[in-house]
Amino acid sequence: MAFQAQDPDFEARVRESFARQGVMRLIGAALTRVEPGVAAIELGYRPELTQQHGFFHAGMTSTIADAAAGYAAYSLFPADSSVLTVEFKINLIAPADGERLVASARVKKTGRTLTICEFEVAAVKHGRATVCALGLQTLIQLAGKPDTPEMRPAGGGVQGG
Repeated sequence: MAFQAQDPDFEARVRESFARQGVMRLIGAALTRVEPGVAAIELGYRPELTQQHGFFHAGMTSTIADAAAGYAAYSLFPADSSVLTVEFKINLIAPADGERLVASARVKKTGRTLTICEFEVAAVKHGRATVCALGLQTLIQLAGKPDTPEMRPAGGGVQGG
């Protein structure tokens, strides 16, 4: 299914938003593909990103899957909006054993406020990709609330009392 972006500058807007994600900088992830309704994020192997068996930790797998689906949805939103994850379901179907992970996401259905995406994460080892996770995600469009640094809560993002 081909989608049409509402914002002609969607790619620049998505890439600018990704660049502001501290967690993506922290883990060293890269946004490698942005098209209307499609996004991909890659993450290179580092021992700090692994679990006890040396595979990528499920937290890393789900982090890049969440972001890829979020940006696939966000690519279709109007320029004056932002995106948040409502929920996602991930199935870890093989060990994330590789030199890098590639999370690919695609919009399946758009609505007035909610967008549904599917994603997969592949572990690439010796040039061979093995799907290690599959999932489905629901995202909400925050209309009239542009994705800008000013959206951060007071205190730099710390919530609670």
